[in-house]
Amino acid sequence: MTRTLTKLMAGAALACAIVAAPVLAQERLTAVHAFPASWVYSKSFIEFVQKVNTAGKGVVEIQVRGGPEAIGMFEQPAAVRNGVVDMVYTPCAFYAGNVPECDAVSASTIDGPTARKSGALAELNEAHVRRLGVYYLGWVDSGIRFHVWFKNEPKLDANGNLSLVGVKLRGNPIYNAFFTNYLKAQVINLPSTEVYTALERGTIDATGWTEIGLMDANWDRFLKFRLDPAFFSTDLGIIINIQKWNALSPKAKEILTKVAAEHEISSMKTLADLRTKEFAELAKRGMKGVSLGKQASASFANEARNASFARMKERMEKAGGRQDVEKFRKLFAPVN
Repeated sequence: MTRTLTKLMAGAALACAIVAAPVLAQERLTAVHAFPASWVYSKSFIEFVQKVNTAGKGVVEIQVRGGPEAIGMFEQPAAVRNGVVDMVYTPCAFYAGNVPECDAVSASTIDGPTARKSGALAELNEAHVRRLGVYYLGWVDSGIRFHVWFKNEPKLDANGNLSLVGVKLRGNPIYNAFFTNYLKAQVINLPSTEVYTALERGTIDATGWTEIGLMDANWDRFLKFRLDPAFFSTDLGIIINIQKWNALSPKAKEILTKVAAEHEISSMKTLADLRTKEFAELAKRGMKGVSLGKQASASFANEARNASFARMKERMEKAGGRQDVEKFRKLFAPVN
């Protein structure tokens, strides 16, 4: 056999091997997050993305396009539904008008990992697919609750109940039902990205917010009092356009689901540790806790929960279709 013929045969064999070798087509999803990248919750989502991209190398990859500067935070749910972007990380309450079951997440007494084990997450996903055309991949960063934070010391009446007379309270879709229906507050609706300026200018002098992240947004420059007890639960989730989800390979779906379930557990622990550190740091910076009276404290969180479920019922009736109010209450706020 001549040297030339040997080279030709070797080349042909290599070409056949290349053709025969399986080609892994990496599937890509575009994503945006509701809050600025420097905020703690967005950092958690970016960590989730990095975990997916590591575990899914050669199979599936998430490409983050940005936060509210890319697509407005309240426009993101519609953007994922319409396929403008494949994935969104956002509070469920931001689109609860379309998926009333989201109010059950805000009012929950459980966390993300528990919801996955109990079947509550599967029911929530079914509602998302049916009502909004998105797949609910996971409820992450759970276990963190809300407080009302004030510039000035909050006023309590003779019975130890909160008085909001004269208070310019910032509102938000997550807790407006509670603020308006139970606390009888007159709220000023603002996205979280505008709160710093509103506090600086005196447009508002109090706001609801979670137990962590106040310093990320530098709101602690103005807010010096925390009302106790806490109420509600963080409701941050990852949703995917249903057509995109259905088009993914089984392997890609497996990786996304596994990483989401793992991040539900790890993010909850990470943020719980962070809450302890941030409360200590805020105290050093002069933050003071103000507790309601004993009876007022006992009813505060319960009335917040009731307000959310009442709003969920109203929204379900308005939206029509299946109305599983009691089912979702039992799933997300079971009586011990």
